[in-house]
Order: sequence, then C-alpha cells, then structure tokens
Amino acid sequence: MRGESLLNLPGVGAARAKALAAAGFFTLRDLALCLPKEYRDLTRATPIADLRAGEAALVRGTILETARVRWAKRLSVTRCVVSDGTASIRCAWFNQPWMAQGMAAGREVALYGKIEREGGALVLMNPALEAREGIAPVYKAVSQVPAKVFAGLVLRAVQLLDGSWAEELPAAVREAHALPGKNEAVREAHFPTDWASLKAARRRLAFEELFFYQVALALMRTDVRRGVSIPVDGARADAFWAHLPFSPTRAQARVLREIACDLAGERAMARLVQGDVGCGKTAVAFGAMWLATGCGWQCAMMAPTEILARQHFESAQALLAPLGIRCGLILGSMGQKAHREAHEAMRSGEWQIAFGTHALLSPGVEFARLGLAVVDEQHRFGVRQRSQLAEKGGAPNVLVMSATPIPRTLSLILYGDLDVSVIDELPPGRKPVNTRIVPESKREDMYGFLRREVRAGRQIYVVCPLIEESEAVDARPAEEIYEDLRTRALSDLRVELVHGRMRPADKDAVIAAFARGEVDVLVSTTVIEVGVNVPNASVMVIENAERFGLAQLHQLRGRVGRGGGQAWCFLMAAPNERLRTLTQTNDGFLVAQKDMELRGPGELLGTRQSGALFGGAADLALLGEAHEAARALLRQSDGEEAQAAMRAARERFRGRLEDTGLN
Repeated sequence: MRGESLLNLPGVGAARAKALAAAGFFTLRDLALCLPKEYRDLTRATPIADLRAGEAALVRGTILETARVRWAKRLSVTRCVVSDGTASIRCAWFNQPWMAQGMAAGREVALYGKIEREGGALVLMNPALEAREGIAPVYKAVSQVPAKVFAGLVLRAVQLLDGSWAEELPAAVREAHALPGKNEAVREAHFPTDWASLKAARRRLAFEELFFYQVALALMRTDVRRGVSIPVDGARADAFWAHLPFSPTRAQARVLREIACDLAGERAMARLVQGDVGCGKTAVAFGAMWLATGCGWQCAMMAPTEILARQHFESAQALLAPLGIRCGLILGSMGQKAHREAHEAMRSGEWQIAFGTHALLSPGVEFARLGLAVVDEQHRFGVRQRSQLAEKGGAPNVLVMSATPIPRTLSLILYGDLDVSVIDELPPGRKPVNTRIVPESKREDMYGFLRREVRAGRQIYVVCPLIEESEAVDARPAEEIYEDLRTRALSDLRVELVHGRMRPADKDAVIAAFARGEVDVLVSTTVIEVGVNVPNASVMVIENAERFGLAQLHQLRGRVGRGGGQAWCFLMAAPNERLRTLTQTNDGFLVAQKDMELRGPGELLGTRQSGALFGGAADLALLGEAHEAARALLRQSDGEEAQAAMRAARERFRGRLEDTGLN
C-alpha cells in the first residue's frame, strides 16, 4: 500500500497526478509525509474586544452587514462586519469576490484570519470560513491543485497508510529520546489529539529525518578516494594576490592557503567556502584556479544562471587573462556551432578554464585534464550535479561556494561530506545596507524616496514573492506591482519586469538592460537573488517581506550597495521581531543564526523532506541530539541496529549516496 499509485485515490486523474508529480508527490507515502505547514487553533474563539493587531485568531459571531464586493479595474475587495456581543470588526477579502456568497446579515459564522490595522481600526484580513473544530492542519499550496482538494488527498493517504509504517528508528534510540512510534507520529501530525501529542509527533518525525541524514553523511565521510594532486603551497597562494588590483582580506588569504593545502594532498579536495554577500569568494575561487592552471590542469566553474556564468567569465577575462590563462564560456542558449567549438576547446585543452551553467554537464563535454571543479551558489545545485561535474575528470578537486552564511558548528554537521572554510570579513570600505521596515501606510513616502534616488542617478530593485495572482497565497504578485508602478506610482520612470517564466533570452535581455543603466526600476521575483552585479543599484524594495526567510532577505539586500555609496533595503510588511533582526545587523552569520532559530536548519538548507522537519528553534537542539545519536550508534557499526540504520539511510538518501559510490 505504501507505494500505491496516486491514480488510485478518488479525485486523482492523469492531469492531477501530473501536477502532484511536478510538486514531488508520486506515491501515497509522499503525500502522507507532507506535513502541515501550520495549524489553526480552532479550539476556542477570541472575543472581538480582545483582538490585537498582528495576531491570528478565530472569531465567532453574527454578520451585521451583508458582504459587498467593490471593484477597481481587475481588483476586488469584499467587506462585511461581524459582531460577537463584545465588539464588532470589519472583515476584508482581497480578490476573493466569491466570499460574498451566503454572507448575509444575521448569519452565524466562524472566521479565522490575521488581525491587521487599517486606517486606525482593526480588520480581520482575508479570513477563512471555518466549519472545523479542534486543531486544524493547513497544508502548503500546490500548483494546479486547489488547496482543499490537496488537503483532502493528504488526509486520505494518511488514513489508507495508518498502521502500515515500518519502524526504522532503533528501539534504543526511541527510548533514549522519548520518541513515539512512527505510526502514532504520522497520525498525530495530521489528526492532532491535542497540542502536546502534536508536538511529540512532529519532534519524532523531525528527529528521524535528521538522524538518518546524519547517518548518510557519516557514510559519505568514509569516502576517501584518491584524487588529482596539484603540488602547490601556501607561499604560491599568497603570491596570487600580488597580481590583482586589490589586497585580500586576511580571511581571503587564509582560505586560499587552506585550498592550496587541499590541492597538494592525495585525497580529492571537497571543500565548501561560505561567506557573506560581497566577502570576495569569487576572488578566492579565481586564486584556486590560478594555482591549478599553473600546474598544467584545467578548471571548470559552474554557476546557476547564464547571467552569473557570463559575469564570472568577464571577471576572469579581466583578472586572469592578463596572466596568460585562456578562458571560455559555454551556455545552454548558445548555438550548435558555438557548442561544438566549446566542446573541442575543452577536449583539446585550449581552454584552461571553462565557465558555464548546466551546459557543462552535457554528455558531449570532455576535458583534456580537469583538475578542479568549482560550483558557485552551491545551494542551487544538488550533490548529484556537482558530482556530475567532477566526473568530467578522473577525480578532480571540488570547491563549492555559498553566500548563505551558516554558523560554523552547524555547517560542520550539516555539510558533513565537505570540509568548511569561512570568509568571515568584508573588504574595507563597504558600507552596511540601511534596512527599514515600511508599513503600507508609508508606501507613497517610499515612492518619493525612490524618485529622488533615480534623479540622483541610482537604480532600484523591487522584489515580489509571486509572479501572478494566487488564490492560495495572500501576496501582491509581480505582474500587479509592475503595472501599478509603470502606469501610476512611478510612471515617470523606466520600469521593467523580469521573472522565472520568461524565456531565458528575454529574461537576460531585461537584466542586461538594467545592468547597462537603461532601466530605472526592475520589478522581479527572486530570480535576481543570484544575479548580475549592478554597482549602481542603491535600493532594494521587498514586497510582502514576511513571506521570505531572513537568510533569503539578507541575500536579496546584498544585491545593492556594491558601488560604494549608501544603499537601502525597504521591507514592505507589518513590523515584527523577526524582520527587525535585519534592521539591527548586516552580519549574515547572525542573520542565519536567527533564521535557523525561527525556521530550523532543515528548511533553511533545503534538507527538509516533504515537510518532515517541523521547524523552529527546537530543530537546533534536535539536530545536535540526532547527530550524537547517529555517532553513538555507528561506533558499533558491526551491530545489527547500526547495519539496519545504514541500510535505511542508503534507501532514504539513495540519490545522494549514489553520487559517492556508497550505495
């Protein structure tokens, strides 16, 4: 039953199964492990007189005024007034005109939503009409599957699988950490009896995922394959900086020496270089490639976007080509002739360094003597992809870079298959980005500031969480904001839109025009999170900032302030403690620490498996518990329980372990 096709679920036909597969759900088991993103407390209603702005609450009352819908162009707002005897409150639904149906005066309703302040009065914003009671699960949105339908499919899968979950955690581990059984945990996570049972269930499922992840990493650490040895030393690494027009920071010099030591060893280097936005990771990578090419080896550097790959290539042409290093660029958008010429240049050794995107992974790409593979923005690539790049050579050294800072002790646990270097200082002279939380009431004032910045010759980013309107997500989409800025708010400026659904050539053309200064305001989704360097951009506006993680917000604001002048980041949201973190520090490591305390390391690092980790500060302590439990079990690696745990880890993380040859 666990692997049964989703087509056997009522309501799932071929089209819906395809939509679910696109979201990563292939079996009943996949659905059952998609844990709720949050839970609504429908056990008791809050008196309207006790409601506070910024809180979510259940309100039970009587509709005083029949709901009315008002339209402005293509936008609608539906309003009504509800009273419970203690007070009354206005309710508002944006772009949900169907909510007016049946909302007549005199009807008793239960509404759950967030309380916001509008014009001095409290408003229940976009509330859900609730018929449920108790602790109600809320699931993430899935494209092309209505939210209620998806929730029903998940709950049906849980019911069908109830009692069939095999117990993979060793009994001694469950007992030592007071964890409930797997069947009970899955059931309670979706159908909570009470808050205590729910907490215990989520803790159990999170522990299990972290535990087997740690076992998988331990298996990776046993891979001690011999690799390409490049005879360089720290002195030669230090000599690299003399060729550049700037002096390195102490951290840059230290990390390049660490890389030089790795390159000279017998074991293939597998090193992660992490550091804050603008800390100079690229220069360190160029230094590593200079060391490798100086000993007759080729290098490849893979970036997640064509724009970033081209940017690295152009930087290398400026810094490395004068040193006699021949560089080339291969992109998916290039024509067949250009691809053939690039393949030949890599195969013959004409190119000493090849820059590119996923095109570097193409079957026809071969190198004459690949000694170093560099992967930029590693969180955008899976382990399999970086391994595929490494496989283009015999056993080349691998260097991966990340601008998502992680406290060192956690990175050593979470990136157990890599050695970790940290560039923990910024080049001198770079000013911190001034970050402010801007409530909706101050929007027009902010637009005035943007105009003044453009008149001063600067450029603006406006980032949105969505491309287009979504029934499942309460956020202003990029298309709507673009039209509003272009036709009304900033109609006197040159405004353009870019998002991930555009053709790559069109997307790159818009971003390139922005980089050339031909666009004043670039409205975008997070496609620009990893993008071209535009030193002239001075302001980052982030719409619905509450929908982003702190680490991602920090990444986005790192797009501005690269030209030496004062830069600004405006977070469009109601003020809260989480967002205030960004107004208080520009230290990415402090931001990352806070982000992990709030959301948990699994979600931040992409190790979350279909929602199996529950997030929050408890993840940090739980990660340590799971790490120690895995280490203790594997000390008796010949034991039956340890062998079973290793088999379970291999099965659970099969794709990752196949990359290391440990399957």
